[in-house]
Amino acid sequence: MKNLVSFLVLLACLQLYAQQSNSFEKYPVFPECANVEIEMLEGCFNNTFKQFLFKNFNVPEIVSEESYKGSMTVFFEVDKQGDFKLLYTDAIYKELKEEAQRVFAQLPRITPATFNGKPTYVQFTMPFAIPLQEPGAIEATTIAENETANEKLDTLKNEYDAIEKLPYANEEYTSAINIPLSHHNYSLFDPALNRVGQNNHTAQKPYIYSEVNKYYNFEAQNGKLLKNKTSWFGRKFWNEHMVRVKTKDFWFTLDPGVDLQLGRDTGAGLDTYNNTRLVYTQGGIGKNFNFFAVVYESQGRFAEYFNRFAEERMPDGGNPAIIPARGIAKRFNEDAYDYPVATGHISYSPSKWFNFQLGHGKLFLGDGYRSLLLSDNASPYPFFKINTNIWKLKYTNTWMSLRDVRPEATEERTFRTKYIASHYLSYNVTKRLNIGLFESVIWDNSNDRGFDFNYINPVIFYRAIEFSTGSRTGNALIGLSAKYKFTDRVNAYSQIIIDEFSSGDVFGGEQSWKNKYGYQIGAKYYDAFSVKGLYLQAEYNRIRPYTYSHNTVVLNYGHNNQSLAHTLGANISEFIAIARYQKGRWFGSAKTLIAKRGLEFQAPADGIDYFGGNIYGNEDNRPLDNGVEVGQGNTTDFFHTELQAGYLINPATNLKVYASVIFRDFEPLENTEMVFDNNTTWVNFGIRTDLFNWYYDF
Repeated sequence: MKNLVSFLVLLACLQLYAQQSNSFEKYPVFPECANVEIEMLEGCFNNTFKQFLFKNFNVPEIVSEESYKGSMTVFFEVDKQGDFKLLYTDAIYKELKEEAQRVFAQLPRITPATFNGKPTYVQFTMPFAIPLQEPGAIEATTIAENETANEKLDTLKNEYDAIEKLPYANEEYTSAINIPLSHHNYSLFDPALNRVGQNNHTAQKPYIYSEVNKYYNFEAQNGKLLKNKTSWFGRKFWNEHMVRVKTKDFWFTLDPGVDLQLGRDTGAGLDTYNNTRLVYTQGGIGKNFNFFAVVYESQGRFAEYFNRFAEERMPDGGNPAIIPARGIAKRFNEDAYDYPVATGHISYSPSKWFNFQLGHGKLFLGDGYRSLLLSDNASPYPFFKINTNIWKLKYTNTWMSLRDVRPEATEERTFRTKYIASHYLSYNVTKRLNIGLFESVIWDNSNDRGFDFNYINPVIFYRAIEFSTGSRTGNALIGLSAKYKFTDRVNAYSQIIIDEFSSGDVFGGEQSWKNKYGYQIGAKYYDAFSVKGLYLQAEYNRIRPYTYSHNTVVLNYGHNNQSLAHTLGANISEFIAIARYQKGRWFGSAKTLIAKRGLEFQAPADGIDYFGGNIYGNEDNRPLDNGVEVGQGNTTDFFHTELQAGYLINPATNLKVYASVIFRDFEPLENTEMVFDNNTTWVNFGIRTDLFNWYYDF
């Protein structure tokens, strides 16, 4: 393939650079240049050399086959005898180097360069471009290139005005952005994800839009709810994002939001409110990179039991409370709280098999209302997550940075940091049966250990690593989950969590305190009793005392004085029944919870007061080694019912108006200063942008 666009010699715009140890007065002379004046020898030498290479260089086939466009450089010498010597070739293919060697061997002997009337050598460096042009086309090419350069300059001068704005087409629905965790919103597409025969995975949450959109067409479903509004205000209030921008390579939306609540705790005679203003944005760059961020500024006062729960978890340093599921609060006025929160994530999907996320938020593992493995019950935290989805498997690796903010855990007036590494493998055994394997390890920053790279490997048994680094330096948990689809409308699910598993104690029959485990069983019924949109769920959870706790001060399974798993901690048995319904933009829900909880008594003089309910307790202060039962300690009967009804104002932003009422009955075996018999009726009215779960059932 000679001269196929005959590679080489970019000759066209290529200069030949001469260099040598000694200076020279006269260029080497080809026979064609014998009668040329001395001032023209340089140009004649360059042109003759280029013509020779252009006519004799055969482009290797691999260059054309791979459509290579690039360059190659030769370093050569014309010695004192006038012979050409190729000293070095820089090229991507060995075939190019071999062809250059062949062509140089064919160059004729010429008259050498001279210095002071005597022959001398001279060295040259020459770059070649692919594709190349015949040397005779140099002038035309140069002119064309100059014209092109001028055109580019004119284009650059107008590049701002040339940015093309395209119509927004609900790109979020096909993006790798996390769908905000909301039990009600997830229940809308849960039936579509749980049909028999589908090879998807439903335990790893939050979902990303693109993986759900395959089964539940967001655009079509939300399109059914759109109102016929033509004015700008009408469209933005009822149907659309406030700001929508889309170009060829970039899109984003920007929305203000609120979570405004007014209510009354009738039993305590306390007026309640929440005043949250927020702004959130989401978008994408190219096809694979997405982002989401939301900033909340909030003040609030809640029902008496809620305020008491928040203040029991107050952090070291003077702030009065931690708002459950939100974060540390400072005092606002005399009896309310100010609690700012910011969450967000970036998401990158390089292929259909992988998704990488770096964020500050919350995660959830499981198919139930509660999770015994990892829930969204605690405050947001930094995390890095890898989802790998291939064949019948979905493998999720997560690394998190957490804080222990209790006074006993504070060091040098700073909160203690701890880390979690976990993995969850979901496997579709059949078209109906799914099982999941969970493992997690917690370690702290003792001895400036920092983030331990023993746990960076995503395919590893953390339990073995924990033993190798010292049993008191980490706390490992393992878990198992399962789901079975009886029909497209009915499925059952379960979880088991095992903390510090000891087979001898588990099967010893003595109810050892080391039997630290919990389990969950539940079922869902979609379009129940043939009522479209009616969602029913029943769930039972039982967690033995001391589960999630640890004998090292910070190695419990918690963050910001809140449990990372079940909202109520441990030492509980609980039954939950939930009904949800939505028709058009109207929705309603009802939830009833009945539980037996084992709480702690006031600390006696000997300090033996830890019965295993509070996951932040010290296991060394336990009163019993054997005979440990669920509900031991200050046994408390707990009843909670929550009713809600509302109207979806804007499906694009999840803005809702609603009314709710909570009936709560709390009856401990013995009243103490912080735990006492109380009844609550809490009526609430609100309008909110639904981007996270509020939990009031504790």
